[in-house]
Amino acid sequence: MSLALMATPPPPLAVPLRRFTADEYERMCRLGIVEESSVDRQDGRPLRFSVDAYHRLIETGILREGEPVELLEGWIVTKMGRNPPHDLAVSLAEYEIDRRLPAAWFRRVQSAVTTAGSEPEPDIAVVRGPRRRYAKQHPTPQDTALGVEVADTSLAHDRGFKASVYAKASIPVYWIINIPESHVEVYTDPTGPGPSPCYRQRQDFRLGTDIPLVLDGQEVGRIPVQDLLP
Repeated sequence: MSLALMATPPPPLAVPLRRFTADEYERMCRLGIVEESSVDRQDGRPLRFSVDAYHRLIETGILREGEPVELLEGWIVTKMGRNPPHDLAVSLAEYEIDRRLPAAWFRRVQSAVTTAGSEPEPDIAVVRGPRRRYAKQHPTPQDTALGVEVADTSLAHDRGFKASVYAKASIPVYWIINIPESHVEVYTDPTGPGPSPCYRQRQDFRLGTDIPLVLDGQEVGRIPVQDLLP
C-alpha cells in the first residue's frame, strides 16, 4: 500500500511546492512510496505525502539532507531564502529566550516538530527537555510550548498557512517577529483540528513594550520588543 496521500485537495495559494523529476518519481514507485498508477511523471507536479512517506523520502535520499523544505499539511513546501535581517532576528530571539528559560525547557532552531500531518521547522521552538529525549524522534506539539517565525518577505505565509498548521496542532503560543512592521504578533488559544484551524487571540506588541514568555500557562519572563528586532 502506498504511503503517499493521494486524495489531494488543491495546494494553498502562493506557497512554493517542491516538484519532482521523472527519475525521482521512478524511485518513489520502485520503493513503494507512491503507486505506479497514481502519478504522471511527465509534468513534475507536486504530490501530497503522509508524515511516514515524508520520512521515507528523507531516509532514501530522494529528499537530500539539508534540502530547504518542510512538510505542511501533506505538501512539501520549499522554504523561503533568508536575508541578513531575518538571520539577525533569529539570533536575537535565541539569546533573549535562552536567558529566560527554566531548566526543564530548551530552545531549538529551524528544527522539526512532528504533528499528525505536518513536520514544520519553525525558526525557533521552545520544547520540554531533556535534549536526549529527541535522539530518535522530533518533538511533538505536546512537547512544544512556543513556536516562533521571523517574517520579512514571508509575512503572509506565516500569518496564514503556517499559523493554521500550528493552530491545528494545538501549539499553545505562536509568535511572529514582524520585521516590516516592527512589532511582534503573539497568537494564543488555538482551535485545534477542525475545518478552519486558527488562533482565537492575537496581540501585537510594539516598540516600548515587553512580551511575556509563557510556558505551560506560566509566565517565566518578559522580553522587550526592541531586543527582538534587527
